[in-house]
Amino acid sequence: MAYTPRHAAPARRRGSSPRPSVFQTAALVLLTVVLVFVEYKYATAAPAAPESLPPVIQTAKLRVGNSTAENIPFSSAVSEAESVPEPLVPTAAPAPLSDFSPYHLPETDPALFVKDLAIEVNGERLPEGASFSLPDPIDFGLGSDYTEVEGVITFRGNNFRDGGAYGLAGLSEYKFGESWSITTGSLSYQSTTWTGSGWVGQPLIVRWPRATKAVMNMYDWAREDDSLVEVIYATMDGHIYFLDLDSGRATRDKLNLGFSFKGAGALDPRGYPILYLGAGYDSVKGRSRVFVISLLDYEILHSFGPEDIGGFSLRGNLCYFDGSPLVDAETDQLIYPGENGILYIWKLHTRYDEAAGTISMEPTAVKWHYNGINTTSDKWWIGMEDSPVIWRGHLIISDNGGRLMCINLNTLELVWVQDILDDSNGSPVLSIEDGHPYIYISTSFHYGWRSWTTAPVPIFKIDAENGAVVWRTDYTCHTESGVSGGVQSTIALGKNQLEGLIYVTVAKTDHLNGGVLACINRKNGEVLWEHKSYYTWSSPVLVYNADGSGNVLYCNYNSRMFLLDALTGEVLDTFNIQGGAEASPAVFENTVVIGIRQCKIWGVKMK
Repeated sequence: MAYTPRHAAPARRRGSSPRPSVFQTAALVLLTVVLVFVEYKYATAAPAAPESLPPVIQTAKLRVGNSTAENIPFSSAVSEAESVPEPLVPTAAPAPLSDFSPYHLPETDPALFVKDLAIEVNGERLPEGASFSLPDPIDFGLGSDYTEVEGVITFRGNNFRDGGAYGLAGLSEYKFGESWSITTGSLSYQSTTWTGSGWVGQPLIVRWPRATKAVMNMYDWAREDDSLVEVIYATMDGHIYFLDLDSGRATRDKLNLGFSFKGAGALDPRGYPILYLGAGYDSVKGRSRVFVISLLDYEILHSFGPEDIGGFSLRGNLCYFDGSPLVDAETDQLIYPGENGILYIWKLHTRYDEAAGTISMEPTAVKWHYNGINTTSDKWWIGMEDSPVIWRGHLIISDNGGRLMCINLNTLELVWVQDILDDSNGSPVLSIEDGHPYIYISTSFHYGWRSWTTAPVPIFKIDAENGAVVWRTDYTCHTESGVSGGVQSTIALGKNQLEGLIYVTVAKTDHLNGGVLACINRKNGEVLWEHKSYYTWSSPVLVYNADGSGNVLYCNYNSRMFLLDALTGEVLDTFNIQGGAEASPAVFENTVVIGIRQCKIWGVKMK
């Protein structure tokens, strides 16, 4: 490529200077010859050897019991006393994002699994077969780039759903330490009572900037505490609790919306003080719905859901929202799947003025729905309870009818569908491996669908480009009515020294109360170790130290929180949470927060 100077020299105006003399010209020619000779000698000389080579990234085999996981990368931390050499060449610019152009195989053709696809734009249904193009195209990046907000602001942290913990734990004793707890409550509607925190109620944890806190309805002491980290926990008693991570002290008044909240909801990745939260059950206040809430003053900025009953929804009167949404910060769009079988894309038109302490929005909607070919009134339902993965312009999500679906968000075309056998409640997890995207997912075991006693529950690695199964590892599980066996949780993806591993909790293995936390080689699906205890629906979380070493944390339904060595499965410590965990924990640095069905929220420090 020819070099073009940023600023070209101005042309000399005629008569602005005299022409050079013959002697000046000769001198200029001689100087040019000398410079060319020197440049030639420099170019042909052998380059000097560098004083030091860059560190080598080593690989090792991890042996656990009689199993071996290959090519687990590790590197040694440089001590503070060592000097780090300056780079020999300028640091390269970040690599561009991989392209993602999914397609279907004959066995993942959507026509084999779904029907009745339809799109509605601002209340008008498009004609069948009409093409659609989202006015503001969506293009999500890496999970690590989803937000710059400090904390865990959506279920499992980001658009890859590969987190659940923020910061480094900094463990030295590998024990649980100081703790706090607060009491929550219950909410009844008709013949059903919901207590405490249930599936899949992960807390949200955030450190707000001082300028944002200054315009919030926080208590004065919380607004002035620059070290404050706030826990925001919506529970099944109809309240949202706002707590100090360090002490459990209320940071502001709790908000009572009068609906049972099973899911985590999400905060805005731009740092705007907005909470997006869906209700998981109807109440005396009416049909369940999604609330968009200003955290300046608790104003409901927007609400939706019930208006689609008997209209665009194909799921009868059901209008629940357990999944955790994502917000595309670049285009100001909210992507929210519902158990009513509708995928909502809301253009929010958000206006936030932090200096004035005001926020408003004027949302407009695009909606997409589908129906399952094998769907009946009592089996293989439509509807999405899990939280979606989004990579570039495509969304991947599982549903109540055993379908894992890849949807082009910008055209609302269903690209591929994989049969994952059963009602799936755990969220997919996206992993980019050697530049290629893969999904890790499992399913629950719905009573009476495939069996009344036992059935295989598969853990899948799936090619995100075409839906093909890369490998499948099965657990034989029991189940019972209303308390599903199998995997209700979301898989944890190992990083740093745990690269190449995944962790999954499986419920009702061996017997109705049995459970397993399994560590699996993500290259081939081999189970490397298992920790057996009472069953759980709660998701495991991985925490790391500065050297890249990691530990796995999980809670079961028999009052136990476990801290394990993530490479060996050795139990390092336990903590009594005094009740059953269905919800999933979130971690901020060295503090774990989890709610239990027995009407408590716990904050537990690790040391």
